[in-house]
Amino acid sequence: MEKRALRRLALVCASELTLKAFLLEHIRALARHYEVTVIADSGDRNLLRKLGIPVELMPVPIARDIAPLRDLRALARLTSIFRSKDFDLVHSVTPKAGLLAMAAAFIARVPLRLHTFTGQVWVTRGGFMRALLKAADQAIAAMATHVLADSRSQLDFMLQQGITNAGKAGVLAQGSIAGVDLERFKPDAAARARVRAGLGVDADALVFLYLGRLRRDKGVLDLCRAFARVARPKLLLLAVGPDEEGLGPQMRLDCTSQLRLVDYTAEPEAYFAAADVFCLPSYREGFGTVIIEAAAAGLPAIGSRIYGITDAIVENETGLLFPAGDVDALAAAMRRFIEETGLRACMGESARRRVGRDFSAAVLTEALLDFYRSLPSPC
Repeated sequence: MEKRALRRLALVCASELTLKAFLLEHIRALARHYEVTVIADSGDRNLLRKLGIPVELMPVPIARDIAPLRDLRALARLTSIFRSKDFDLVHSVTPKAGLLAMAAAFIARVPLRLHTFTGQVWVTRGGFMRALLKAADQAIAAMATHVLADSRSQLDFMLQQGITNAGKAGVLAQGSIAGVDLERFKPDAAARARVRAGLGVDADALVFLYLGRLRRDKGVLDLCRAFARVARPKLLLLAVGPDEEGLGPQMRLDCTSQLRLVDYTAEPEAYFAAADVFCLPSYREGFGTVIIEAAAAGLPAIGSRIYGITDAIVENETGLLFPAGDVDALAAAMRRFIEETGLRACMGESARRRVGRDFSAAVLTEALLDFYRSLPSPC
């Protein structure tokens, strides 16, 4: 059979949030070279066109949690789409989208099947659920023809755990899914003043920031306990993100009046600009994109020493690392940034330089295009 160049592709993700947060610039660039269809759990077929991206969006309900009947319906729908559209490549992002899309693409005999791993949800689980979720990752990798991880340390972990093999796996550039928009994430004195005024925070207060979903496995309770040990006047902990596990009351109890909770923002860049140190004390992370977004705004970071985060933070250069779950060590890292003003400035500047060099959105988009160009021709 005569070989042809890669021409028609589908990009599959579970939610609009993932689409908007990570994939828009990739889609915009891919659309200049390929016929692109985006498949996501969205109620707005015209979402991408409204954003100025001339790409079709096909809504398919993909449940984030295990939902056998809905999952089977989504699998059938995806299989039907892949067969009718004759795609050369299906590329999936996020675990549930990956499992369903890779299975459907395998059934439909799509020649090129690519999944991007963004972390392993089973790492913090135990027993049957850990085994089930790990088996799902292994199934995704087995059905894919190619695999990407969003950090080198995550890829090493996947190889050690037998999730995939080195022959079909890789990492884009220095890691991350999509890099950072340096025009959006940057130091911004006006945003800093506006956010602080809105929160009732003094201009000279030192603000530690967590931004992401409030969950136990993100280490937010550890962060509050550590903060309580270093708390003093003119010090604040700011946590921005949806409280998925009802942790707010416990967090307030630990931090008293020196905690501010913001449940949602469409403007994370403003909160990075308003803060002084970023904290990600997570127990699992594929890469830690929020760390490099914070770095673009000139913030040093404190992160747990786990795979993924160790790619986003260069220890003692762009931030400090501590053993996951070690509240004393986390408090010690926070204390260093409180007491050593010059350390914050030095590491923040180093972090910003590194992001500009290695993690700009333009660098990651070009790396993805290069990866697509390197794929074998579909038959």
